[in-house]
Amino acid sequence: MTTKRKVIIDEEEFEVHLSNDGDVWRVIVDGNEFSVKTDGTARRNNPRKRKGARKSVKSGVVSSPIPGKIVSSSVENGDLVSEGDVVLVLEAMKMQNEIQAPISGKITQMSCEPGDSIEANSPLLVIEPQKIEES
Repeated sequence: MTTKRKVIIDEEEFEVHLSNDGDVWRVIVDGNEFSVKTDGTARRNNPRKRKGARKSVKSGVVSSPIPGKIVSSSVENGDLVSEGDVVLVLEAMKMQNEIQAPISGKITQMSCEPGDSIEANSPLLVIEPQKIEES
């Protein structure tokens, strides 16, 4: 697989094409091809984690991603929700954002109500995990 990158050499920018075969890199700069051999300790060309590579553990604490105002709530203490259900609507920057339940379970704590102004990362409600029967 060949990737395209911009590199700066002696303060001059170049567009290069890179491909890797073990410890040998094939580098093409302005139509000129070079082979660059490494000792194998160099980082690979894509150090970022791939999506879905590792399952994350989801929390039952629902927090506000941004500051805003709670417009509506579709749940109360004791309600059962399924993962993905819209539990709150948050207005921020004149847009309404639906806050979804990250897990299925029972609402055990509500920390906000419609009309409340909230800060970013404020806990809004807590869901106690439990299996919801689908009907």
